[in-house]
Amino acid sequence: MTSMRRLFIALLALCTGGPLWAQPFQPTWESLDKRPVPQWFKDAKFCICIHWRVYSVPGWSTKGQYAEWYQNGLNTGDTARIAYQKKKFGDLTYYQLADQFKAELYNPDEWAHTIERSGAKYVVLTSKHHDGFANWPSQETAKAWNFPWNVGVTGPHRDLLGDLFTAIRKTSVHPGMYYSLYEWYNPIFKSDKPRYVSEYMWPQMKDLINTYRPDVFWTDGDWDASDTLWRSREFLSWLYNESPVKERIVTYDRWGRDIRFHHGGVYTPEYQPDLDFKDHYWEESRGMGFSYGYNREEDAWDYNSAKTLVLQLIDKVSRGGNFLLDIGPDEHGKIPPIMEERLLQIGEWMAINNEAIYGTTRWKRSSQWSAGRQDYKPANGSGDLLLKLTVDPDPGYAVKECFFTINPVHNDLYVILPKWPAVNAGTASFTIHDLKLKPGAHVQLLETHAELSWRQQGNDIVIALPPFDPNKIKSQYAFVVKVPNVSDVAVKKMIHS
Repeated sequence: MTSMRRLFIALLALCTGGPLWAQPFQPTWESLDKRPVPQWFKDAKFCICIHWRVYSVPGWSTKGQYAEWYQNGLNTGDTARIAYQKKKFGDLTYYQLADQFKAELYNPDEWAHTIERSGAKYVVLTSKHHDGFANWPSQETAKAWNFPWNVGVTGPHRDLLGDLFTAIRKTSVHPGMYYSLYEWYNPIFKSDKPRYVSEYMWPQMKDLINTYRPDVFWTDGDWDASDTLWRSREFLSWLYNESPVKERIVTYDRWGRDIRFHHGGVYTPEYQPDLDFKDHYWEESRGMGFSYGYNREEDAWDYNSAKTLVLQLIDKVSRGGNFLLDIGPDEHGKIPPIMEERLLQIGEWMAINNEAIYGTTRWKRSSQWSAGRQDYKPANGSGDLLLKLTVDPDPGYAVKECFFTINPVHNDLYVILPKWPAVNAGTASFTIHDLKLKPGAHVQLLETHAELSWRQQGNDIVIALPPFDPNKIKSQYAFVVKVPNVSDVAVKKMIHS
């Protein structure tokens, strides 16, 4: 979006007394899909998601499994989970584990501070996952369950969701929530799905929106039924037209079977780093290890390094998307130290280089490749992908020598290098292909603002960088060269922009 277009939109909104989408949205995908993704979200780029609830009590699954699916494994013959449950908890059922979900060490202000320091600009906490346990004092749970099944009446006996929202609103981070449409074993859902939707799910969703007023509403668990059964279009019509968050709420594409990647506000690839949506806004999600929920079985080497996570953020932003990174606190309410460390390490890089991330968009190309094959395929969900594509390629494969982002208001181009160029004769140099600059154009190292010399070499520019000096350059994971007000601008346009 150009600066003139943003000014035009602001003036038009001012003249009309509201946003451009003030006209009512009809309960059809044709109408709903015309709602723009709020600009704050497209500028924010980085999210922390939090999977935390009763499944954090066992906090276990075999490697390569989602620990938050623990209850499902117990009920579908997963011998490893069944054996762990018997050894750890004896004859207790999964539902009885809610009493042990105490969250006695939960300090939402500390969480909020850590999340803000990570550089994330929005957070998504699970309000309800597929087990149906509510992380807020939901009155609806009593309609389906003959035992306590929300945080107000068991476990912590406090409003975990509300407490985090209160803490987050003291920071620069936008508060959001995850909500599963379906529940694996909800008695009403199993016996009468339309009744579940009208008497249980809809009242819960409206309670969440009206009570907590989130900026993000991240739905999941949609695949078991059609959007017609879920009445998704009707709910979105209410959300966009009448709800108290109608102007700023961000929603996604998980609203029913076969809806994902076809309709909805933001598309949601999950552990799918090779997917690209050049014509629609998107956000890729993943955990720091593999599981979203806390998994005690994962070891230090199962977690992505800080460099990998920073490169994943850069890669997604360069391709026009956002990055949702998940953490899984334990049953006591503590973020595991390795997860907290990763958040702070990402935050150290963001504190120096966030100008190349926030408020940027996809340039005419997202990256520059070296010579070699560009079809490297990692193991499923492997966090090593970005390392293989940048600094540790297999023989014969190309690497992404740099990533590009651009600020569409000022036309500032950011060239993000995964590694410092090698030094030759006392000088390091880096070549950007297919870029012409005006004579006298300024090129600088973003971290130090030091001016860098450059020369035009045909259609390319060659930038000279000094030898790496760790006393001056504190960025550890990637290095940003800024080219202000480039004339060679072609910003990729997206639907919803």
